[in-house]
Amino acid sequence: MSEALTIDGPEKDGRRRRGEKSRRRIAAAMLELISEGEISPRAEDVAARADVGLRTVFRHFDDMDSLYREISNHIAAELMPILKEPLLVDNWGVTLNQLIDRRARGFERMMPFRIASDVHRHHSEFLKFEHAAVLRLLRSNLRAAAPARLRDDRIMFEALDMILSFDAWRRLRLDQGLSVSQTRKAVTEAAHALTGKYL
Repeated sequence: MSEALTIDGPEKDGRRRRGEKSRRRIAAAMLELISEGEISPRAEDVAARADVGLRTVFRHFDDMDSLYREISNHIAAELMPILKEPLLVDNWGVTLNQLIDRRARGFERMMPFRIASDVHRHHSEFLKFEHAAVLRLLRSNLRAAAPARLRDDRIMFEALDMILSFDAWRRLRLDQGLSVSQTRKAVTEAAHALTGKYL
């Protein structure tokens, strides 16, 4: 029995490693396709991009949350350093500009994946959890940066949180057709107009 286990163990480990490698390749292929505008990539396209068999893709598609988690890890590796950059000065006007700048860079990078995840979120517990976690992080960053009087003014704080949100960014960029620089300017002017008394 111990001999069988000795033989079977490495085989299982090898299969597991190959499966993990395939899942990472499939997730990377999905991320590439989503970044190119495919909200729901077809299995055939994913297989071709990942250079794996179609059956392998279908096998991994049975566990979509694990693929979403792989994709989210790719996105987080790029976004977290941007969103967690330290604020350089203790001046609300300049701090607000820094917040808008980092969100502009982060939102542009995450937009294709966020649009795709919004389509699939109601099917995925992981995407629901991830969406809530990102919202909490953004609100926490804003609360930490905002002057105390602004934090204490709930209506003003909630209005600013909305202006600086991904939803506002996406609407200005996609629904209203503004460029990145135009969207940044619109968000900046709206945020400063709303909170000018805290400067």
